[in-house]
Amino acid sequence: MPADQTNAPQLYLVTPAGAQASTLGPLLSAVMDRVPPACLRIRGAGDEAELGRIADLAREIAHARDVAVVIDDHVRLAQRHGLDGVHLTDGARGVRAARKELGADAIIGAFCGNSRHEGMNAGEAGADYVAFGPVGETALGRGEPAALELFQWWSEMIEVPVVAEGAITAALLAELSPVSDFIALGAEIWTAEDPAAALAALWDRVEGA
Repeated sequence: MPADQTNAPQLYLVTPAGAQASTLGPLLSAVMDRVPPACLRIRGAGDEAELGRIADLAREIAHARDVAVVIDDHVRLAQRHGLDGVHLTDGARGVRAARKELGADAIIGAFCGNSRHEGMNAGEAGADYVAFGPVGETALGRGEPAALELFQWWSEMIEVPVVAEGAITAALLAELSPVSDFIALGAEIWTAEDPAAALAALWDRVEGA
């Protein structure tokens, strides 16, 4: 998942929490056709059999649009269902092991909270991208939000692409766009009556930044 060489970040789309394969298809298709993402991430919580069905569905929809697909933490599921890689939610810890399992061509991403040190460790371990967050205020966050200054420093000093995620508002989008390679959106749009329209409205802030 190489970063675009332009200044504008690319969309990194995250599937809804508690998604069911039986209803996810039309939602994903509509959203991805409205704003094409660079990558689709499958949330890894839930029943493994259902995750497998979601993985097959997401792969079919995303690959038809030349979009890469990763899944939270489940290395074996990624292998079994032909996904492009994994998103590790525990920082740098599992990067080398995932690379060994999935091979040189797989996408290995690492979520590093608000820790510059953890992000650097992940990059040194061979992560293809590092994600910091949450960037907004949320009860689900672990610790303090990832500050804008972290993204500014990272974009100036480190070549590994960076993803901003978590409780992203329109105002935060405008601030983060110049200093992020990818913007992760998921929960921000899925509760809307029309997720595709909600995404398009948010993404206007990126294109106008």
